[in-house]
Amino acid sequence: MTTTSRRRNNVLVVISLLLALISALGAAIVQTGAGSTEVKDLSWETSSGRSMNALLLVPENATADSPAPAVVVSHGWWNNREMQTANYVELARRGFVVLSIDMYGHGNSDPLPYDQLEVGGTGMYDAVKLIADLPYVDTDRIGVEGHSNGARAANFSVQLDNAADTQLISSVMLVDNEAFYTDDEGAYTNIYGSRDVGLVADQYDEFFFRSYNADGTTATPPREFAGTPSAQSFLHFGTDPADLDERVTDEYYTQVVDGEDAVRYLTTPAQTHPWGPQSAHTTGEVLDFFDATLDAPVDIAPGSQVWQWKEIFTAIGLIGFGMFLVTFTRELLFTRAFRDLRADVAAPERATGKDLAWFWGGLVVSAAVSALSYVWLSQQAWVTGIVHNAVPNPVPTGSVFFIALWAAINGATAVVIMALSYLLFGRKAGHRPTDLGLWPGWKRLLQSVGLVAVATSASFMLVFLTDYFFKTDFRFWVIAVKAFPQDKIWYGLFLLPLFLIYFVANSVSINVFNRVRLGSAEWVNTAVLALFNSLGPIVLVLLQYFTFWVTGDLVPGFGGIYSIWLFPVVVILAFTAVVSRKIYRETNNPYIAGILNAVVVSIVSVSNSLVMTY
Repeated sequence: MTTTSRRRNNVLVVISLLLALISALGAAIVQTGAGSTEVKDLSWETSSGRSMNALLLVPENATADSPAPAVVVSHGWWNNREMQTANYVELARRGFVVLSIDMYGHGNSDPLPYDQLEVGGTGMYDAVKLIADLPYVDTDRIGVEGHSNGARAANFSVQLDNAADTQLISSVMLVDNEAFYTDDEGAYTNIYGSRDVGLVADQYDEFFFRSYNADGTTATPPREFAGTPSAQSFLHFGTDPADLDERVTDEYYTQVVDGEDAVRYLTTPAQTHPWGPQSAHTTGEVLDFFDATLDAPVDIAPGSQVWQWKEIFTAIGLIGFGMFLVTFTRELLFTRAFRDLRADVAAPERATGKDLAWFWGGLVVSAAVSALSYVWLSQQAWVTGIVHNAVPNPVPTGSVFFIALWAAINGATAVVIMALSYLLFGRKAGHRPTDLGLWPGWKRLLQSVGLVAVATSASFMLVFLTDYFFKTDFRFWVIAVKAFPQDKIWYGLFLLPLFLIYFVANSVSINVFNRVRLGSAEWVNTAVLALFNSLGPIVLVLLQYFTFWVTGDLVPGFGGIYSIWLFPVVVILAFTAVVSRKIYRETNNPYIAGILNAVVVSIVSVSNSLVMTY
């Protein structure tokens, strides 16, 4: 029988809405400094002829009569402006005007043509020119900071600033990407001139701060970067360090360049590349650097940070969004339009003998295929060419295409396993998958699609209302549900068929073939299935980072970006398994949750990725 009364479900809907409201209010209070900082959502046509989106934070001390220093901050590749929460919240608290951008191709900014990566500093220098025109900004004290490819955007911006009639950038903080060490001929150089420059080089960076042998193997891993000629040349302001003293990390070095005092600073924290935006240590380094080089108007110690509270509140909102997605879907089942989809579901039987063997055997094989297919796919040249936009292709969101293709492979594998299970064992044992909703009929299938459309629209309306009234979203680290422009719907539809293959097959597998009683309560079965949904990715992540910690470098042949992409995947796969089970228990229909999960994951994925066009 069905498990949730309407009254109980109504209570859960209200709780989910309250969580979303608490999230929005709390995050907005932290972001605005309890009203002391004005936060504006900007969208403008830049001098590069593209539309750019950014959050502008203006503290109350910044006025036309008393202009304040300003910093443009940027996320890395496949991310968006909210990934700079720690920096823009804390810099604004210290009196800086802050502009946190969506680089071109990211967030709500225009897509990025594959052959114009450097245009406008990937948007950062266009943002610098905008902020320099604001009457409450001190144009002699403008800094830029970027993480990963945001740091590359800062390097692009310095080059554009060098070529400009009037230089605007006076301070540069590069987080988790290389500085420029040499010119085109390999000679040590100082492209930064008299600007102050800081560099954060993580000891366990998956991409940068290595030197290589002639055969392509790693000569010095990231944790040895500080002693390399590149690092030493950087700290010696671009000169050849061969006969110079060895300089150390975490110390400010000053030298007169072009008649002005210039600063160089290097720090090498023992952390990974993606942890930079969430690191209190790195945030403190950024705050200390800009205080030292731009003179923060408000004196707050670098270690005194409150941005974590915003992260807690947005995480609460993420939980609320997930609850609303499930409970509102169930609420629709009580309405006239969708009540025919409600159905009694027989209690699962205790698994014994061959049933139990097929259950565990199928889970183990599925987890193994999940891990092995992911590694195999990451090594296929035609796939990586699309992922990294190395070749012209029709896929504008290459990273999401990789995940969707991998998901489809695993969905097809699940279909094969289920078919074999039924043909070799289930049919002889008298199992009838049709009784468990394997095929609900065309009418109910079309009703299921309509139900998903209404539930998805309502859930994302909650996201858009939060964005409109509070300028916040629902997220934790790399898992984010955010407002998006309409073009993201089309990108999502482009990838939806691949996600449908996986999530529909996964829902059928979880609910029709693997819904058994393992203990005294059904939740044990659900927990096991959620774990095995994520087990392949979990094993790959643990293997990658254990190897990195022990050897100082990554697993050979398995690039860092592919392990990083698995962080949100681990949570998403476990969560969607739970969603699938909760909706199935009300409907005896595995397709509702399968379609719902595919649609939501498609939209969330393309909203948080790079869009590159040809």
